[in-house]
Amino acid sequence: MSGRGRLALCAYLATVMAACSMLPLVAPASWLLQAAFLLAILTGVGALARRVPLARPLTVLAQAVVALLLLTLVFARHQALGGVLPGPDALVQLNSLLQQGATDVGQYAIPAPATSGIRLMMVGGVLVIGLAVDALAVTFRSAAPAGLPLLALYSVAAGLSSGGASWLWFVLAATGYLLLLLAEGRDRLSQWGRVFGGSARAPGRAQQSVFEHSAPLAPVRTGRRIGALALGIALVIPAMLPALDSGLLGNAGTGGDGDGTGGTISAVNPLVSLQNSLNQPEDREVMRYNTNAQDTKEMYLRIVALDEFDGASWKSSERHIKDVPDPLPRPDGLSPSVVTTDVQTSISAAGWYAQSWLPMPFPATQVNIKGDWRFEPVGRTLVGDRKQTTRGAQYTVSSLLVRPTAAQLAQAAAPSAALVKEYTRVPDSLPSVVSATARQVTSGAANNYERAVKLQDWFSTSGGFSYNTHVQSGSGTEAIANFLKEKEGFCVHFSFSMAAMARTLGIPARVAVGFTPGTPRPDGTMSVGLRDAHAWPELYFEGVGWTRFEPTPTRGTAPDYTRQQTPVDSPSSPAEPSKRASAEPSAAPSAADSCPPGDRRLGDCGPSAAAGVAGPTNSGPSAPALIGTVLGVAALLVLPLLPLLWRRRVRARRLGSGGRTPADAVARTLAAWQEITDTAWDHGIPPDESQTPRKAAARVVALGRLDGPAAESVHRAASAVEQVLYAPEPRPASGLADDVARVTAGLHAAAGRKQAWRAILAPRSAVRVIWSLSLRWERAGAAVTGRMRGLAERLRPRARKAAPPESTPVR
Repeated sequence: MSGRGRLALCAYLATVMAACSMLPLVAPASWLLQAAFLLAILTGVGALARRVPLARPLTVLAQAVVALLLLTLVFARHQALGGVLPGPDALVQLNSLLQQGATDVGQYAIPAPATSGIRLMMVGGVLVIGLAVDALAVTFRSAAPAGLPLLALYSVAAGLSSGGASWLWFVLAATGYLLLLLAEGRDRLSQWGRVFGGSARAPGRAQQSVFEHSAPLAPVRTGRRIGALALGIALVIPAMLPALDSGLLGNAGTGGDGDGTGGTISAVNPLVSLQNSLNQPEDREVMRYNTNAQDTKEMYLRIVALDEFDGASWKSSERHIKDVPDPLPRPDGLSPSVVTTDVQTSISAAGWYAQSWLPMPFPATQVNIKGDWRFEPVGRTLVGDRKQTTRGAQYTVSSLLVRPTAAQLAQAAAPSAALVKEYTRVPDSLPSVVSATARQVTSGAANNYERAVKLQDWFSTSGGFSYNTHVQSGSGTEAIANFLKEKEGFCVHFSFSMAAMARTLGIPARVAVGFTPGTPRPDGTMSVGLRDAHAWPELYFEGVGWTRFEPTPTRGTAPDYTRQQTPVDSPSSPAEPSKRASAEPSAAPSAADSCPPGDRRLGDCGPSAAAGVAGPTNSGPSAPALIGTVLGVAALLVLPLLPLLWRRRVRARRLGSGGRTPADAVARTLAAWQEITDTAWDHGIPPDESQTPRKAAARVVALGRLDGPAAESVHRAASAVEQVLYAPEPRPASGLADDVARVTAGLHAAAGRKQAWRAILAPRSAVRVIWSLSLRWERAGAAVTGRMRGLAERLRPRARKAAPPESTPVR
């Protein structure tokens, strides 16, 4: 395999290895295989274009066009012309998928499902990064800057993912980059021999001319420094990016303390993750369970209790955790006189569902689970230790179904003063309207139980509240006051508000977060999905303990002890949207209307539209889509013209009038000669600056087949260069701009039509842009290295001068 072939293969492997860092973000991982296959095709196109050979900008353009064709073939085949060519309809489809992907990214928790929009974003992103790496490292032969797009790919993935094996993705990405650097170094050494100094040069690039005054570093040293700098940035940037933590109901939160021994658990705020779970377009299954409970409507799977209200949000207090006892201690405050039923439940968590708190029926009395789990006794929760999560966990739970009577709750004794003090604390910032509303709603109640039931009924039935998961989130004091005014929200607002109002009435209260019982399946199991995520208040009654209430309308079921008439036992139903929150149904029937909810969340019903999402009202492209299409077409038209525009700008700057000093005249002479050599290069005569100007002029005349005025102009320009460089008293010549014009016309006339058009549209000398950027990068790296070395020298303590040893007489 040639040196360039090895470099292209390493660029491909480096991109794929860096793309592996995106694996924790999307499931399943089949998108990476698809991206790797398409990237292999793109790499092959680049290899063929360089073998033709095409000009470097044309090689990159050919790869970009092929990338667009591949994306069109995979994601917009039915809208494309002939199934491949991206016509207007195909571009609109791709833009629509990108918009859909952006929406899905904001709605799904990690790992997000590989929807069409997300898949296009992932595959298209890998192709763009792969194209940039191949262009920099292989086409323009500068592997060190190719680490920047790889760094961008890894940094985005590391910033969004909070997985425990993120070091593995860093090692893969860094290994791919180092392989790329080593391949380039080997290619350079095999082509030029051992490098002792001088600037790195691509094949065909002339030696550093007399016009370029610099002190560049050796390419291998520069590559190592740039590589070290890029790897250092890769370690720092992810720490600076905001992590997309899917929170309490998604990926793992913090468990034990930093050393992994599990000393305390920190506070969590589930508000954002809970709302995201409820707004998922697809009700993805979280877990399944079997239970011997005759009535599943009380099978709430509780995760954690939020018992601290600081005015900004409800959160869990920092608590000490310990080893899981067997059995668990008896629930606090539960009297033997209260009827309880032992319930056995077997739970299987989904393979994608990973978070640190274990969902269990409340109150659990015994838990049988493998792994590193710890017990928090106050909230009666299990939390993972040493990065232990629920991913794919299978466990059994023994719990109590507590059945207090209304009389037992009404006659409950006063709890301890310490418990009342801790669980009735409200912030000073709580608006007075909260406590005033609580007293107004509960007026006439004879005890705390009646007050709690009045609050529950006011929220769920008589208060005029409606359920809507799309309202603005908020859990602070002002959010509660606003919720009482607007009377629209979801379970977080209802539970937080009822708990706060109960505390103002002197009733100990906290908020539990978890899942409602879920949906029954034909095989007798219960299926719990993301939309079953829920929050509810727990109020404390001495003799019963922490007791569930249900103020949220259309969610779950109100407990039997809060109702005068007990309905017929039946499994709890999933959430039903309120009339104010629901969208008007479409006239066309849905294919998934007859599909059971449990099958729908498992994908057994085939493709279906997200519930509640109305179809488009017209088939025409939207204004943003049209603008994006126009800008994309304009970019495709302008991109091929960039080398032409750059050469025209450089020619105008070189031949423009300068100052009147002798130094300015010397600069104009050298610039004119540089323009002649670059024009010859554009017409297929690469510069050889190891020759004198006179020999270089003879070479241009011979290879360019120049004669007459054009040949004389070349020799006259060479003589002018020798005059300003070597004469004791330089006398700059005049009329050099006319000489350059005659040489350009002569080269253009002597070249064939194809060569002439290539010189205009794809000038070879445009590569000087890349060389200039590479040189600036090298200088910047050298400057950073010098400053770091100087800083280290200043910080290093001065060595104390050792005293000369005393001389000892020789006897």
